[in-house]
Amino acid sequence: MAAAKGSAVQPAGNFLADPAASDLVELAADDRPRFWVTIDTEEDFDWASPFARTGYGLASVPALAECQDYFSRANVKPIYLVDWPIVADDRAVQILGAAQATGHCEIGAQLHPWVTPPHDEDVSARNSYAGNLPPDLQRAKMTALRDAIRDRFGTAPTVYRAGRYGLGPDSATMLAELGFRCDTSVRAGFDYRSGHGPDYRGAPLHPWWVQTKAGAVLEVPVTTVFGGMLGNAGQRVYHGVARNGTHAGAVLARLGIVERIALTPEGIPAGRACKAIDIAVDRRLPVLNFSFHSPSLQPGNTPYVRSPADLDLFYRWWDVVLNHLARRGVEATTAAAILAMAESRTMR
Repeated sequence: MAAAKGSAVQPAGNFLADPAASDLVELAADDRPRFWVTIDTEEDFDWASPFARTGYGLASVPALAECQDYFSRANVKPIYLVDWPIVADDRAVQILGAAQATGHCEIGAQLHPWVTPPHDEDVSARNSYAGNLPPDLQRAKMTALRDAIRDRFGTAPTVYRAGRYGLGPDSATMLAELGFRCDTSVRAGFDYRSGHGPDYRGAPLHPWWVQTKAGAVLEVPVTTVFGGMLGNAGQRVYHGVARNGTHAGAVLARLGIVERIALTPEGIPAGRACKAIDIAVDRRLPVLNFSFHSPSLQPGNTPYVRSPADLDLFYRWWDVVLNHLARRGVEATTAAAILAMAESRTMR
């Protein structure tokens, strides 16, 4: 992705570099986009408080059963990107393991470094991004999480998401060496540098292969599109204005000039999400990557679901969005299907 002004140019072989055109993945002329539901499956904690190794909750774990029942009825196979506290919870393993065993979901990995051993770093905002850790420590945490998932769920994960979208320049090679084939940490259109994180403003929306010395890893970015009068060309305007204040982007959206729309039920109204689906389909994105956090499945854990009424709206959001996807001919997909598609649809 294009480096921000004044930032260092990233070397090839990592998720932060501009992909070569030959590594981008596109649809075949007679194919349709697919959608993927990725769930950050994690502990309950106060997002406004400092990071801590202890003091989190797991009260939202039983709500995973209702979530899985909903998606099973909708014939959608979500991928639960589980972190260390979830893997250690017997209830989560029972709920998700049973769904995985019957082919109704997939299990991937999500690394929250502050709660994942080995605990050799200071807990801080900067170190909450795994990509900022010393390479040996980042690798050790990735390995511990991979092995715990393998031991608890019976299959080693092949899909990874860095908690807080915190990739680093060494992450791709480490993932390839550890047997991961797909990453979904890039949140296209977002800039986390103010909190010591990565800059994904220039990231592609198409999946792309990252070539490392240990093999290729497919990046499937979380989908964010730009709408409004300026369309995709408004992305540069949005980021330029957003630097001037946290509410500047909202003003642009209200004026209909440009708006950033992420494919998530967290903070994005269903009507806006449907608009984003239309934009993504028109742009022929191979994969529409939806995401949300599992603590939102229980009221009171996240800013997006504060009450039972909010939770009802959360599921009604999915009703609307899934119906719109069906009208647009966009079917659900899985990690294995995405990888198979990518291997045959790489631009050449």
